[in-house]
Amino acid sequence: MGSSTPISTPLATVAEIRGRKQAQRIQGLRAHAQRLLEQYPGCSLWLFGSLARGDWDAFSDVDVLAVAPERPLALDLAERVLSQGLADDALPLTLDEWAQRQTEGDLYWSAIAKDALCLAKA
Repeated sequence: MGSSTPISTPLATVAEIRGRKQAQRIQGLRAHAQRLLEQYPGCSLWLFGSLARGDWDAFSDVDVLAVAPERPLALDLAERVLSQGLADDALPLTLDEWAQRQTEGDLYWSAIAKDALCLAKA
């Protein structure tokens, strides 16, 4: 009788599974964001918060910055993001506001700028 060796298959670690799920989720958000921005030239959408950082859980929401050249357009884009279910929270910013927030030294905005992922730019 021959000896049988069990076939071992490597199991994915929790970190690998989370990484794949995060990548899949972000890929879906990017596709949705790109379609939405076809109607918003000069605008961009940025993911921030726990999903962007990778420390999300089942109770985490999706946070997006809606950045546009002018305030009314940023407000309209943020409303569309919410109404289409792309995010749970959308903060409207002008291009100038977003540039300023990234460099002004405020701890809240510095953390957002550090982790923000561009979903799409038009």
